[in-house]
Amino acid sequence: MIIKELFPRFHPDLIKEITTHGIIKELPAQTELLREGQYAKVIPIVIHGLVKVYSRYEDRELLLYYIEPAESCIISFSSGISQLPSRGFAITETDAKLLLLPVDNVQQWLKTYPALNTLFFKNYDARYLDMMNAVNHLLFDKMDARILDYLKEKSRVTATQTLHITHKEIATDLGTAREVVSRILKKLEIENHITQEGRTIKIM
Repeated sequence: MIIKELFPRFHPDLIKEITTHGIIKELPAQTELLREGQYAKVIPIVIHGLVKVYSRYEDRELLLYYIEPAESCIISFSSGISQLPSRGFAITETDAKLLLLPVDNVQQWLKTYPALNTLFFKNYDARYLDMMNAVNHLLFDKMDARILDYLKEKSRVTATQTLHITHKEIATDLGTAREVVSRILKKLEIENHITQEGRTIKIM
């Protein structure tokens, strides 16, 4: 029933296959779904909650994109289908309910059901745009613009203007130092873009 509600365009036979072979799993926030260098055996689709995907270089991490309900992780998809180690890692941002699709089954379903191909191609297109935006922000934007855009995007995906987040978490997601984040958040507060109280940041 959940699968039919998420993907009403899927063929009934595909829904039956997914119901038979897929696994629905509930995970708490901050659970690692995929490690860098790991071979993906399942491809997750988010039912409820939020997942974030990172890239890591040496001791720094960079948030690439969020996975929202009815979306999948293209890094898991690419790793699983190509049978190559993952180039990124994924963590649940919130408590999440996931549909886990075995890679072997997905490879067969892609040949039989065009709607599944459409889903993954749409996800590829959206995530490619997300990653290009992340690179452009990194190369061309000042850190204050990057932090403000980051907060606005986090506000959008969590559907709240009040974010419970530490300066350290923001620094980790953006691959910078906590001291830099603290300084810029103070500047954004003076400019009336945000307000801060403890670990709470409100977008104005």
